[in-house]
Amino acid sequence: MNARETVRSYYDALRAGDPLAPYVADERDGDDPYVKFGVSERLVGSGRIREGLRAQTETTTDWRVESRDLRVTERDDHAWFSDAVAMAWTDAETGRRREFDTRWSGTLARRDDGWRFVGLHVSAAVDF
Repeated sequence: MNARETVRSYYDALRAGDPLAPYVADERDGDDPYVKFGVSERLVGSGRIREGLRAQTETTTDWRVESRDLRVTERDDHAWFSDAVAMAWTDAETGRRREFDTRWSGTLARRDDGWRFVGLHVSAAVDF
């Protein structure tokens, strides 16, 4: 699977409620901690990112993820991407539906088992 297919597979897993932690790279000795910025969170380190993604999967349902402008550049063992994504989900506990037009960007690293995220940023677009 190339980097573009990995990003699309992540979106599919999010929609399906499948585990997202396998998409995150393990930090290697000497690596700076990986970071994931979400709409309302900042997670530092692969362990915290995986924990946050597991909690997200357990507490949300009915995901809609619509990629509108995915752009991916792949070089040797690193790749980066950006996208405009319409997304929505339901809080499994309260039933509250959340919807956002978001901007995504991130960095992936090639590992022995495929492409994995080492950085991910999701922000909500706000009209001023």
